Amino acid sequence: MTMKSLPFQGCRKGLVAVLMVFSTMALAQDGKMTPMDAPKEPNAIPLETGDVEQQSEPETWFRQWGDPMARNISKATLTPVLADPDKANGTSVIVAPGGGFMWLSMGNEGWEVAEALAEQGINAFVLKYRLQPTAPTLEGFEKQMNRRFEEAENAPADEGEAPERPRWDLSNQIEDVEAAYALMLKRKDEWGVNPDRIGMIGFSAGAGLTMATTLESEKVDLAFIGPIYGGMNAVDVPKDAPPMFAAIAADDFLFNGEFGLIQSWYEAGVPVEFHLYQNGGHGFGLGNPDRTSNTWFQAFMHWLDVNGFLTGEKAHP
Repeated sequence: MTMKSLPFQGCRKGLVAVLMVFSTMALAQDGKMTPMDAPKEPNAIPLETGDVEQQSEPETWFRQWGDPMARNISKATLTPVLADPDKANGTSVIVAPGGGFMWLSMGNEGWEVAEALAEQGINAFVLKYRLQPTAPTLEGFEKQMNRRFEEAENAPADEGEAPERPRWDLSNQIEDVEAAYALMLKRKDEWGVNPDRIGMIGFSAGAGLTMATTLESEKVDLAFIGPIYGGMNAVDVPKDAPPMFAAIAADDFLFNGEFGLIQSWYEAGVPVEFHLYQNGGHGFGLGNPDRTSNTWFQAFMHWLDVNGFLTGEKAHP
């Protein structure tokens, strides 16, 4: 697996031009997009958030780099992937795939990650959150992304400053996370969810949503977070911020040599673990062959274990 999804730099205040750069390159390189029928999602639970008619085009799916991707999502869903009762310990994780808030990499950064978590005794919940509207055809989608890239490149800038970039409102997506969290609490006994051990892990744009939820939501109380190849911009850390595990590759288009997010957590006195891998690119999901970033999931499991999230209460007696 190689580059598979669009990046997102930080939370809603940190969107930058690399989003447009990567989007255009991803569409133009060997990752040809091909239409596919929508897969069956028998366990997907509608979250009933927002106006389901907000999209002018129906939800559609395509494959890129062999992975299933979804666009024009107007109906958010949550898919539980529960751990075997003999392994489960009550720890549960919301999984947020990436895709620049214009598509979702449902396989690479969603279902596959959820299955890996469940194998470790962790209940996983894949969040298919609402997206920005895109063109009805893949050809139109490519043109739309190219236009965004050109607009970003031509944005005016004051002398000595970076061009002003668009800042996207993530209120819909945060609302989807809040609805997912509320559903997990409501059905905690059925699903074996320990309310004190609910975390969230996100990839690329999903990492941005993880951070935006952590920084802005008053309805979600996360026990830990894992932004994976997300933005590194500095933030104002809430007093009740959860411990954070972050990982990114040095050859990722998002990484610019700065560690503002990590420094923010460190200076706030909140536990933080950060892994900067030599290589892996962007969108590596659970890992690419022969890349040092392949070990991030094992490191994340060890971090959870050391912090007491893999032992203790069983999900089911």
